[in-house]
Amino acid sequence: MRVVIKVGTSTLAHSTGRLNVRRTQELCQVLGDLKNAGHEIVLVSSGAIGMGVGKLGLSARPKDIPTKQAAAAVGQCELMYTYDRMFLEQNHTVAQILLTGSDFSHEDRRENFCNTLSRLLELKALPIINENDTIATDEIRVGDNDTLSALVAVNAKADLLVILSDIDGLYSADPKKNKNASLISCVHGVDEKIYALAGGEGSSLGTGGMRTKLHAAQICNDGGFDMIIANGEDPKRLYDIFDGKSVGTRFCAKK
Repeated sequence: MRVVIKVGTSTLAHSTGRLNVRRTQELCQVLGDLKNAGHEIVLVSSGAIGMGVGKLGLSARPKDIPTKQAAAAVGQCELMYTYDRMFLEQNHTVAQILLTGSDFSHEDRRENFCNTLSRLLELKALPIINENDTIATDEIRVGDNDTLSALVAVNAKADLLVILSDIDGLYSADPKKNKNASLISCVHGVDEKIYALAGGEGSSLGTGGMRTKLHAAQICNDGGFDMIIANGEDPKRLYDIFDGKSVGTRFCAKK
């Protein structure tokens, strides 16, 4: 399979903003193993701003755009250094691609991206994609790597998008407020009733929430393939997903 996997800041970092080394190491080991099994993996990774916050010693995620851009510039270096080192231990080569939303609406740039991505996969590299947060101020106002991952998956002609976050999936109600809330294992069609189940923003270091994930699911389903939201606390859950087992919430495209 060709699978795009999006990992959020809350999965990669502690609440301090510093890297969660053990979890990131486990994620890289699982992704490397899945590549060894013959799957094509594209990683869309948040975390640059969050890691920059930690490395710069800031007390909280900045609210102003220039400081967000500065944190992203610092954090992106650490993020890619970490991925390069961890994947190299498994003899996998990584490649960095930084994108903005306009890269998908501009036909020449979109085609260049698709060609580069396709060639990287042919060369058995593991593309790691993030928004170009030092340039794309519209994107970091929203923090919407969920939508980015969906656009990447569509243009990569992926078989599946998996979004790893700090939640198990979509619930019938807010599980933090309602103890009777139940996990919805499968969704057929993202409509207003589904959007009504979305809460607010995510963690203090990240800015994505359930609504952006539902929008990503809609993009994937319109593109003819499924999307899964799963908890990234245990990266080994990816093995179950690739084995076709029920994990998190699957948003099913019409076949």
